[in-house]
Amino acid sequence: MVFTPATWITLSRSLAIPVIFWALQEFTVAHRWWSLGIFLAAAATDWLDGYVARRWQQVSDLGKIIDPLVDKLLVLGALLALVQAGQVPAWGTFLILARELVIAGWRARSPVVTGANLGAKLKTGLQITAVALLLAPWPGGLGPQVVFWLAVVWTWVSGAVYLRSIN
Repeated sequence: MVFTPATWITLSRSLAIPVIFWALQEFTVAHRWWSLGIFLAAAATDWLDGYVARRWQQVSDLGKIIDPLVDKLLVLGALLALVQAGQVPAWGTFLILARELVIAGWRARSPVVTGANLGAKLKTGLQITAVALLLAPWPGGLGPQVVFWLAVVWTWVSGAVYLRSIN
């Protein structure tokens, strides 16, 4: 198992999770801005690690496994903090968690490690957008909630498409 610069960038993204939890202990405007900034900086490393891996020809099976895992931890960690703050319902977050666990388990059984397909990349992008809108301290009306529920639905649709494609 070789840890490349891209792998280290991926792993660094996970360091944002406890910081977001800490920042959201108080759901003040300042704490929400800090959480949003930290979350977006961590989410940006998702693009950066992929770029570094491709640019330096360091795409690895390890990277294909831990990159989506860290993405899931980042999104679900922020969503759990938002559940605790009363911003999203626990059952909506559970629906995302359930799909992620099923697909991660299915992928772990696969003899061939594949990268994320377009549907999964869109899912992650929609989840990140939903979390960012929910963390933002401006009055968002129904917009952030609508994007959250679109992310829940697309999470399940992309999971169904993935399962169907491997059968």
